[in-house]
Amino acid sequence: MKKVYPDATAALAGLLRDDMMIMAGGFGLCGIPEALIAAIRESGVKGLTIVSNNAGVDGIGLGVLLETRQVRKMISSYVGENKTFATQYLAGELQIEFNPQGTLAERIRAGGAGIPAFFTKTGYGTAVAEGKEVREFDGAKYIMERGLFADLAIVHAWKGDTEGNLVYRKTARNFNPMMATAAKVTVAEVEHLVGVGEIDPDHMHTPGIYVKRMIKLDNPAKRIEQRTVRKRDAA
Repeated sequence: MKKVYPDATAALAGLLRDDMMIMAGGFGLCGIPEALIAAIRESGVKGLTIVSNNAGVDGIGLGVLLETRQVRKMISSYVGENKTFATQYLAGELQIEFNPQGTLAERIRAGGAGIPAFFTKTGYGTAVAEGKEVREFDGAKYIMERGLFADLAIVHAWKGDTEGNLVYRKTARNFNPMMATAAKVTVAEVEHLVGVGEIDPDHMHTPGIYVKRMIKLDNPAKRIEQRTVRKRDAA
């Protein structure tokens, strides 16, 4: 089965629909599947539930889907860099399901592993626990969290081969490997596309069995969310 498609629009053809759940890899602007996000925007689908650590920033990443009001709900752990996100939430126009970051990561991993739910101490006694089952184990209270499994996962990788085996680079690895396992269909965008056998099996982060479609990026943008530099000493 041919997995490599000519562009993001072609790779997502037939997969998108209103009211679906999409997992989007990345952390801030690092490792985000920007080309695939842009294609989702152009498709016009709406009512989306997006699972992502955060929602990018205004005008970049998932922020572009918020601007067009295609997102109904965000399942996230951090939202502090996006003014559009805050404005829509405070106006009651956007639903948010906040998760502690580790809990979000484990919910995704559990979904990919076929685990429907798990118990964690994190969030017990806080608003995070409201409405959730609580059990006691060895004298400590735990809350039940559900695993997450999406209709579609979109991920960004540094390198991939034509069979969909993926390698992520440094911090751009973040949520991408977990999300690649936790959806009915995973579509990947890669910076470098190589032939089968050119990636050492010991270096693969995502086996190709999880990836159904992929595209090769040309000159992907390397964005910095917040540039912090030290002032130069006077000459």
